[in-house]
Amino acid sequence: MKTLTKLQLSIATVVLSFSVLASPSVQLDEAKTDITDTASLQNGAKLFMNYCSGCHAISFMRYNRIGTDLGLSDADIEENLMFASDKVGENITTAMPEKGASDWFGGTPPDLSLVSRSKGTDWIYSYLKGFYADESRVFGVNNHVLENASMPDVLWSLREGQSEEAFDNDVRDITNFLDYVGEPAKLVRIDLGKKVLLFLAILFVLSYLLKKEYWKDVKYGIWRKRD
Repeated sequence: MKTLTKLQLSIATVVLSFSVLASPSVQLDEAKTDITDTASLQNGAKLFMNYCSGCHAISFMRYNRIGTDLGLSDADIEENLMFASDKVGENITTAMPEKGASDWFGGTPPDLSLVSRSKGTDWIYSYLKGFYADESRVFGVNNHVLENASMPDVLWSLREGQSEEAFDNDVRDITNFLDYVGEPAKLVRIDLGKKVLLFLAILFVLSYLLKKEYWKDVKYGIWRKRD
């Protein structure tokens, strides 16, 4: 009887967990990212390194991997994406010391290598846009998506310096870049998929022409003489 009760409790817990996950209380904006947009990825990489990399690492990525995938030379990477003594072949980490992070934010800011896979692009996009003034918080801001977040609004200067539409596009580019970082092999799969579809289309045309040539002398199942 006790075993049955534990089993029922476990099932109820799982069902409750899924129901909570399935009904989020925050309406997320659609990010509409496109990792095949190289210009967007390049801008997103530059903005991430300027505004986010001071606290957040993307340690699963290397500088030169980004350069290869996004069409950037080593010189471009060193000029636009590197602000420390790192080398282009190294993984992208943050220079923030753990003690400083703990003192300032109450903990180490998370590595964002897989945030797009764990949270989704709509969550990232909505979170970066979701800051609002709240004097009761340490940094004077709160967030609609994640209440009482310890992160300050690092994009405030980007928001103030341009139109709302331009800011939305920049946030989308950062989100797009993090989507790419979460699964860089996706670019390879997309490129390979296009080539496979092109090959199959050509093969279909050749097969159809071969079929017409082979069966042109057959009518209603009867072999007929050539003219």
